[in-house]
Amino acid sequence: MINYTFSLLTFEYYLLVLVRIASFVAVAPFFGFNSVPTRLKVGFSAVLAILVAQVMPGELVYEGMLEYGIIAVKEALTGLLLGMVANACTYIIGFAGHMIDMEVGLSMAQEYNPLTRTQESISGNMYYYSIMLLLLISDLYHYIIKAVADSFTLIPVNAQIFQWEYLANSMVRLVTDMLIIGFRIMLPVFACCMIMNCILGIMAKVAPQMNMFAVGIQIKILFGYAILVVTVILLPRAAALIGDEVRLMLRMVVKGIYGAG
Repeated sequence: MINYTFSLLTFEYYLLVLVRIASFVAVAPFFGFNSVPTRLKVGFSAVLAILVAQVMPGELVYEGMLEYGIIAVKEALTGLLLGMVANACTYIIGFAGHMIDMEVGLSMAQEYNPLTRTQESISGNMYYYSIMLLLLISDLYHYIIKAVADSFTLIPVNAQIFQWEYLANSMVRLVTDMLIIGFRIMLPVFACCMIMNCILGIMAKVAPQMNMFAVGIQIKILFGYAILVVTVILLPRAAALIGDEVRLMLRMVVKGIYGAG
């Protein structure tokens, strides 16, 4: 049963819960997009903090405002770490799209992505919207909300034990997995473009009078995007890999914060 009693101590505890959740929402995927209104972020964080503070009550012991401020900083750092690693996993999509455009020959063609407010490649934008839609359909946002709510069970307020070495190893693992998954996503285009380059090289030797640069760039673009159309059926698998990476990194960061690493 939810207890709605109010006191100064419960309000102070609620503020610390709100700091962690708001920090998480500000940078987490889906919720932290620049296209999401700030009022919606604040309202969602406040409502979720009320539910968490009532369902998972805790004790708060501190001496003076300085110690309370230190606790708030620790809560903000916890939320930022959880949100940033989840959001960093989505950059795998942009990396794969950029590598695809480098192989196809459109790396200098950039488009504006209103979600991230950055310039991204054409294939990167296409992959980004497609895979993020698949992740949204797979209810990954439910897992993200549940992760930040359950973090108060493993990491109560003011109970953080930051294992910086373990967290650093987790970041190295994240970068390694980003490269591996990104290359796996762009591997079909890379393999086909490599075969096309070999064919163009043979044609350049057989018919040197042909301008292979002028002919090859058009062939590579058409052939590359034909492969993208054919391999669109692999996007659900790519979305599953990224979703698994988000879950893995959230678990690793939580282990690094509550000292089980």
